[in-house]
Amino acid sequence: MSDVTIDTGNTGKTGKELKKIEAGTKPNGLGAVILDGIFGSNPSFRLILGTCPLLAVTTSVMNGIGMGISATAVLICSNIVISLIRNFIPDTVRIPAYITVIAGFVTITDLVLHAFAPELYSALGIFIPLIVVNCIILARAEMFANKNGVVRSIADGVGMGMGFTAALILVGGLRELLGSGTLFGFAITRDLFTPAALMLLPPGGFMAYGTVLAVINKVTKKKTPVMSCDGCAQKCGLVGGGSDRSDSEDGGGGGGSESSGSGGNRISSGSEGNRISSGGAGGSVAAEGKP
Repeated sequence: MSDVTIDTGNTGKTGKELKKIEAGTKPNGLGAVILDGIFGSNPSFRLILGTCPLLAVTTSVMNGIGMGISATAVLICSNIVISLIRNFIPDTVRIPAYITVIAGFVTITDLVLHAFAPELYSALGIFIPLIVVNCIILARAEMFANKNGVVRSIADGVGMGMGFTAALILVGGLRELLGSGTLFGFAITRDLFTPAALMLLPPGGFMAYGTVLAVINKVTKKKTPVMSCDGCAQKCGLVGGGSDRSDSEDGGGGGGSESSGSGGNRISSGSEGNRISSGGAGGSVAAEGKP
């Protein structure tokens, strides 16, 4: 009897080594990171994050731009600091540390808006301080800045910030156009039809967001290939829902049976006595056989 074990290669690696491996799966190149934040992983239309300010402040395009710029500034600055200190933060307190860093930059942003843009500050209201708990900023700190260098973290902040700002502009533009008949304060459709005040209320925010999201999903729809067991030599039945199968083969000196269950997968073949078993916990493959 002989045993052969094939391991996944990650056993015994430290947390920092696993972070480097995971970071290596991210888009390569600064341009790719930025474009991924705008299109591929847009925080509002792909990740569905930051929807509270998206629905609350987008009664006009200018409000959306103001919120987008504020969130982008906080995102970039917090990504820089967290990327610099990521190796010094214990894992047990990393989330409180991230929130402390983010809160510092949100306070700076709040004071700057209050001093230099009082009208915008009044329009955005409580949603400026609430940037502290914005899921986009906290998620990028945990998923990207904590695993990458400063330059890539800046690129990620720029891409995610631009993607969030673009979402705010699209939803804000639609609501302002239909609800006020204006765009950037200029009359556009006011003389064509009576503006629907509903679009400036919370239900209008949901309708506008859902409409834009549906259009984007329709335009960017990708067909997912249907997986099946057709053409597979092993026919283990995993794709078909894990049902048991048994097949007889001519000249094999016996039957071959394959079974798939929640605890593991086993493929056995009659006279040779070979068994390949794979368990969900260990990620290893063991082979036994008689000569």
